[in-house]
Amino acid sequence: MRDWTDNIESNPDILYGKPVVKGTRVPVDMVLEKMSNGQSFQEIIRSYPDLTDKDLYACLAYASSLIRNEITKPLAS
Repeated sequence: MRDWTDNIESNPDILYGKPVVKGTRVPVDMVLEKMSNGQSFQEIIRSYPDLTDKDLYACLAYASSLIRNEITKPLAS
């Protein structure tokens, strides 16, 4: 698992504390949504040139760490 802590930050003065790519105002959830809609790393970086591949991998690692550490309940079928 990649370490995301060098690339993701949460600061109450930036987007009300929403996790963002460090040094930007680009929220992690927006990056993940773009990925889930099929946008490639290159397409995202073209739209947000301050981002790097490492930043995008950090967004994935951040999301993975949240899921791994959450307490889950079975979904109703």
